[in-house]
Amino acid sequence: MRIPAAILAALLALPSAPSLGDVAYENWPVLTDPFPSTGGGGIMIHDYDPVVADGRCSTNFRAIEPNGTVYRNAIVFDAVETQGGILCTNGQWRSLDSDASGTTPFKVFIKAGVKRGTAE
Repeated sequence: MRIPAAILAALLALPSAPSLGDVAYENWPVLTDPFPSTGGGGIMIHDYDPVVADGRCSTNFRAIEPNGTVYRNAIVFDAVETQGGILCTNGQWRSLDSDASGTTPFKVFIKAGVKRGTAE
């Protein structure tokens, strides 16, 4: 009986995954234009201005490489109400110029017109 009790005690001591309410979204940095891409490589993201409608957050934006090459893209997030604002999460982007697409860890929190973002 001691072994199962010890295992149970150890499992209860493990941290659980944070819920939406555990993250202080208002502490995230305010979005700037431009900001560094989560993909790195010196790419900067320009014109990123998500709008909430129909349960989604979406925006068109430009990704610009250090050499000046410009990629035009669009992104759509799920919009989740939390902490008196909207969390834009589960982002899926696509190129407006080619068939490139993907996902992003980047998230945006919108409250009282202020847009904050992070790749946490």
